[in-house]
Amino acid sequence: MKEQIEVRSLKQGRYVIVDDEPCTIVGMTTSKPGKHGSAKARLDTIGIFDSQKRSVIQPVTAKIYVPIVERKSGQVLSLSNEIVQIMDLEDYSTFEMQVPAELRERLEIGKDVTYIESMGRRKIDMR
Repeated sequence: MKEQIEVRSLKQGRYVIVDDEPCTIVGMTTSKPGKHGSAKARLDTIGIFDSQKRSVIQPVTAKIYVPIVERKSGQVLSLSNEIVQIMDLEDYSTFEMQVPAELRERLEIGKDVTYIESMGRRKIDMR
């Protein structure tokens, strides 16, 4: 799910869709309007799910898509080498997802975790 918003109302730390990928804004610069054009904004972003750097330049009056990102909590039900099974604590639905190697040793069965859900994709968020 996504919604449209004007580029001028975006701030650093918010989310935006670049190349059909939800991203976090890590830097934003704007230029003044010139003699022949309108003010432009440059957004430097990092993908939520793939951690790739992306940048986009748009007029500040243009509309851009913003993803709806939900932070949810769940409980780890089972843990194998690369797959973890998580039960959502709100609606008690279960799902499986891939676990990165650096998070594998931090997960335990029965422990609560937070995860991010956006545009039909999920990612474990261990801060």
